[in-house]
This record gives sequence, structure tokens and C-alpha cells, in this order.
Amino acid sequence: MTTYDPALSWAALGDPTRRAIVECLAQRPRAVGELAEQLPISRPAVSQHLKMLKDAGLVTDRAAGTRRLYRLNPEGVAAMRDQLDTYWGRALRGYQDAVEEPAKERPTQEKP
Repeated sequence: MTTYDPALSWAALGDPTRRAIVECLAQRPRAVGELAEQLPISRPAVSQHLKMLKDAGLVTDRAAGTRRLYRLNPEGVAAMRDQLDTYWGRALRGYQDAVEEPAKERPTQEKP
């Protein structure tokens, strides 16, 4: 079982090809050949990208006859979402604190 790695996951999604692979896998599980048909890269290149996504804990695979099917790892995707929710919560609290600052800290306008 591949374990989610936050640093690797964010780095993995920094590449547009890997993001495209994730988008394809969000629709349904696919084999390397199916992914290569959807992307402007070779099968070996798709395999390399899948390896990085798998190492990051975002993708899992299973044998299906003579090929391997790849799918998103629900646990890895959920962990990334949890991180984003944490960041979003902090941003909202910061915004709330800024809005609720005492009026004395805000600049005043002088009347002519």
C-alpha cells in the first residue's frame, strides 16, 4: 500500500501532464495505454508520471490480466483535501481578523 506523502503530492501536481493524468483517472480507472491515447506523450513517459503519482500516494494500481489499471487513491486525495481545508480555514480566519480590526487602526480621512 502506498502512503500519502504531502511534499511529493504537491510537487507531483505541479506538473501539467500529471494533473492531466489525475483528471483522466478522476473519470475512471485506466491502463497506461488508455492514458497515452489521451495525452501527447509516449507510454513510457506516462508510466514514469504514474510512478511519481503512486510514490506520492495519489494513485494506486492493480493487475487486470496482462495489464495494470491505475486509479486515484481516495485516501491520498482526501488527505490533500484536508490540507486545503486547513489552509482555507486559516485564510478565512485571517480575513475575519482583518475585518474586525478596531477602527483606531484604520486610517481616517480629514475633512476640509
